[in-house]
Amino acid sequence: MKKFIVALLLAIAPAPALHALEPFVVKDIRVEGLQRIAAGTVFNYLPIKVGDTVTPKSSQEAIQALFKTGFFKDVRLERQGNVLLVSVVERPSIAGVKITGTSEFSEDDLKKGLKGIGLAEGRVFNKSLLDNIEQELRQQYYSRGYYALIVRPTLTPLERNRVNIDIDVSEGNPARIHVVNIVGNRLFSDAELLDLFTSGPASWWAIFSIRDKYAKQKLAGDLERLRNFYQDRGFLEFSIDSTQVALTPDKERIYITVNITEGNKYTITGFKLAGKFVVPEKELAALVTVTPGMVFSRKEVTESTKRMADRLANDGYAFANVNAIPEIVKEKSEVAFTFFVDPGKRVYVRRVGFSGNVATRDEVLRREMRQLEGAWYSAEKVQRSRLRLQRLGFFEDVNVETPSVPGSADQVDVNVSVKERNTGTLLAGVGYSDSDGVMVNASITQSNLFGSGKELSASFDNSRAVTNYNIRYVNPYYTADGVSRGFNVFSSTVDSTQLDTAAYNTKTNGVGVFYGIPLSEENRLHVGADYENIVIEATTSSSQVAQDFIAEHGTENDLVKTTLAWSYDSLDSALLPTKGALQRVSAEIAVPGSDIEYYRLTYIAGRYWPLTEDLSFKLKGEAGFGAGFGDTSRLPFFKNYFAGGSTTVRGYQSRSLGPRDANPPNNPVGGDKRFLGNAELLFPMPGASVDNKSMRLSLFADAGMVYGKGESMDLGELRYAAGLAFNWFSPIGPLSFSYAFPLNKKPDDRTEAFQFTLGVPFR
Repeated sequence: MKKFIVALLLAIAPAPALHALEPFVVKDIRVEGLQRIAAGTVFNYLPIKVGDTVTPKSSQEAIQALFKTGFFKDVRLERQGNVLLVSVVERPSIAGVKITGTSEFSEDDLKKGLKGIGLAEGRVFNKSLLDNIEQELRQQYYSRGYYALIVRPTLTPLERNRVNIDIDVSEGNPARIHVVNIVGNRLFSDAELLDLFTSGPASWWAIFSIRDKYAKQKLAGDLERLRNFYQDRGFLEFSIDSTQVALTPDKERIYITVNITEGNKYTITGFKLAGKFVVPEKELAALVTVTPGMVFSRKEVTESTKRMADRLANDGYAFANVNAIPEIVKEKSEVAFTFFVDPGKRVYVRRVGFSGNVATRDEVLRREMRQLEGAWYSAEKVQRSRLRLQRLGFFEDVNVETPSVPGSADQVDVNVSVKERNTGTLLAGVGYSDSDGVMVNASITQSNLFGSGKELSASFDNSRAVTNYNIRYVNPYYTADGVSRGFNVFSSTVDSTQLDTAAYNTKTNGVGVFYGIPLSEENRLHVGADYENIVIEATTSSSQVAQDFIAEHGTENDLVKTTLAWSYDSLDSALLPTKGALQRVSAEIAVPGSDIEYYRLTYIAGRYWPLTEDLSFKLKGEAGFGAGFGDTSRLPFFKNYFAGGSTTVRGYQSRSLGPRDANPPNNPVGGDKRFLGNAELLFPMPGASVDNKSMRLSLFADAGMVYGKGESMDLGELRYAAGLAFNWFSPIGPLSFSYAFPLNKKPDDRTEAFQFTLGVPFR
């Protein structure tokens, strides 16, 4: 059909007229035959102007110039007196393009590819497009293993010199990889090398596997992994000699053969530095991790060059280049390296610009920048600036680019683009946690008040056991150097009988002020003071700990407490971190002279290690200790530590671990000492997009226990659990599910395998 259409077009297309015009001076030019194209377009491309003398040569050049535009299928030049008459026949325009029969690609994606070759609505139709259509589609489908593809384009003429193009696609079945052969390997087995490949025959049980689906890009990645495998193990001269991809006649099976030469295993005899040293040579040499006698490793050499380039970039040499030049002694299978350092010109930052911040003021972003305008460029400061912006919590994503300034060899710009998240919320909803049950909440929060970075919130939370009212205001830059200040007013009522813990009721009203003082980029000091009025209600059926406390201190108590904390935070995200560390030492102390006097000391340490691009490993530990002093003999029972539940030790009921009350039903009362431990392997949700930063899964192991007054922190009493967890920052709030198996439960322990929370911040 395609060849027939092409032949038909050739047959009906009139040949261009190349009349030999007698020379004359053009007094006027008239264009005939235009339908869609403006006359000005013709005059723009026509090399003959009014007043020019037309010759046979110039008329031929004029016709060729108009044909080259691609707008016309026929052009004629004629003379009428001293008027040059230009007669044209326009090529048809494309009225519409329709693609049917596709499932591997969406119609929109295919149209984007075809647009690159000129096939799009409104474009001029050229008969050569029919060949290009099939070539473009085959290229896209072949890259995904569809070799039985059939493409049938159909041309339908319409009025006003337009055409419709209908493309019928028969994809066929994708060819599957049947066998992958590696030829030439002597030191490593086929199985060991084929484990590196993501392409290959699928296992018989892997029904939904795409491993056997051929893709050229995927095979290229496999070959690069194979090369890295050998060169990281000393095989400097390893080479992939050829790769054959053979297709069976039915176009359904693919046989891949990779021919390699392993070469000899090389050892490193030493290294030296050469070039220009704008940073002390000893400092750069200390960044090189290749040492004499070690087996050659491409990875170590590459990382050494990168560390040196990064070090130079921190001093303003943004375009520094470090090349590792090998000196090979083949007879001995030895290699030495010369790291040639070319720092280039030292550059400084001309301008720092922001985009994407519709609500947030520029000054809020600029005060987080550690890379300043007019200063020498520093890669470390640029990265630190990006991290600080991410940790504000105002943005879904932050990207920083540092293009060179056109026409200047020593200047760059720092362009920061952000994607804002909704920082203002008016919520009324229902949540759930395994500890508090159903929660009704309402809040109005603006964490970026009028784009100033300040936070103002008012909230109400009501669950089966707790009712909270809270108003909070925070200014993160109370002073220009980053000291924050905040206030909060709060009221809380607790009915502990609904928490499966010792029975008592408390009502607390208070007001507080708190400050955050930056000590360095990662270190911060926190200071606060609160006044609290606490009323305790108990009856003869209440818990023994509540009755004992009332007998000693009465039902109403006033206290002024201070909080002092130091924190270290190098996490890469405040929401779902993947690398960095967190430490916090805090003290909560009732001021001497208060109705009750106590203190609580808590230490928390955690760290994330990125294992791969997708995997991270987390370790976290916590230890807490509290006691009374002065006229208070022990830590007030309502300030006790608890353990068990989705935020401490999953797999055990919330607050269920540790000492029990003396009175029936002997519910947990908490303790004055607590130890918690947590290890997790974090990974993305299968099937989620690569850039999805709102959800992830984890395999976890938890440990923890609470100890009462007079009990030692016996680690042998720790309870352990392991399981699977899912965390998601959903549109309705933080959502967390976990399924855990207690590993060493005791007869009296209360277990709960499945736990979830909605509307409760992640641990």
